[in-house]
Amino acid sequence: MNSTVQAKNHDVTDLGLAPQGLKRIEWAEREMPVLRLIRERFAKERPLEGVRLAACCHVTTETANLARALQAGGADAVLIASNPLSTQDDVAASLVADFGIPVFARKGESIETYVRHVHMALDHNPHMVIDDGGDVVSTILKERRELLSNIIGSTEETTTGIQRLRAMQTSGVLPFPVIAVNDAQTKHMFDNRYGTGQSTLDGVVRATNILLAGRNLVVLGYGWCGKGVAMRGRGMGANVIVCEVDPIKAIEAVMDGFRVMPIAAAAEIGDIFITVTGNRHVIDTGHFAKMKDGAIVCNSGHFDLELNLVALKDMSSDVRIVRPFVEEYQLKDRNSRVIVLGEGRLINLAAAEGHPASVMDMSFANQALSAEYLKKNEGKLDKKLYTLPAEVDQEIASLKLEAMGVKIDALTPEMVEYINSWETGT
Repeated sequence: MNSTVQAKNHDVTDLGLAPQGLKRIEWAEREMPVLRLIRERFAKERPLEGVRLAACCHVTTETANLARALQAGGADAVLIASNPLSTQDDVAASLVADFGIPVFARKGESIETYVRHVHMALDHNPHMVIDDGGDVVSTILKERRELLSNIIGSTEETTTGIQRLRAMQTSGVLPFPVIAVNDAQTKHMFDNRYGTGQSTLDGVVRATNILLAGRNLVVLGYGWCGKGVAMRGRGMGANVIVCEVDPIKAIEAVMDGFRVMPIAAAAEIGDIFITVTGNRHVIDTGHFAKMKDGAIVCNSGHFDLELNLVALKDMSSDVRIVRPFVEEYQLKDRNSRVIVLGEGRLINLAAAEGHPASVMDMSFANQALSAEYLKKNEGKLDKKLYTLPAEVDQEIASLKLEAMGVKIDALTPEMVEYINSWETGT
């Protein structure tokens, strides 16, 4: 056990789990070559020297490797969970015991504990925030404004968080510059699509052990996450139905070969429902009332508000746990049951292990380089949302291809001249 543990504050389930967590962190590192290269450079250059950092993330093996990179860069980082069910307790223990990183996270923690952990992270008086869902920035804005003068900026890697930050920007209250990591192409095109697609269905299958082939799988939302879930669902033999409010995304779903209909219609025929919208109550009272007996409902968006579980409980005469992460709601007015997975929280993290490390390699490379960018540009950025420069996106993609052993073509000087000229035509 690292000797710094005793000097560091932490709130984890069991430090005795650290040896198991360390093995899993090292296993994930094998699939994260880009982040490893960044960590090695950070260790030499120390671009985050002296930066106090509060990170609110899913405490997984992949996040542990991000924390190691930030630490190598000189950051004095504190880590808390961004979701009550997403913490891997052995990983949290290892970060404290083996790396001396303060962690305040327990799998299954109450909302009260989660809120307390947010404030404990803010007691670190951070210069920088890495947020996942916008709760830390929102808390600073509403309750901890005394911290604002020291904060260089923040990063955000979820669609939900970006929506909240855009609302702050529109209202003129965004308190500091924020890097919209979720908007980087090497994040949303891969993490959201391939990571969410695979890990969501992994969570559903682990929780239920059901066969997806032949089932009607209803995917609510056809952004990058929804595309991934729909694609993987079809690959496992499900009959995929898409529900959308955006006509362009709806057309895309139709062109991709999926049935598209309103949720009111899908509610009657769906066997499994997965929400990935980032919005509120997309499955509501009227939808639950129409579902067939034994319909399975879960969420892979950041917050559990996508499902109106308060209304579902009011509609039910009994709620019982039938297996881990599986709750059965017996409806009062019908002899039917609705099955809710993972308490409506991120099913891929509640019942499974989240995204594979190889895809998080790019996402967390974006996080690490965003933190470096904020520090390098301290005092030069306006209080608004930024995306990482395109050349950084390209660099991450190039490093990933190199690690995969994939070579690509390069433009010749003649090609460069042609695409930068208006004089040459047909």
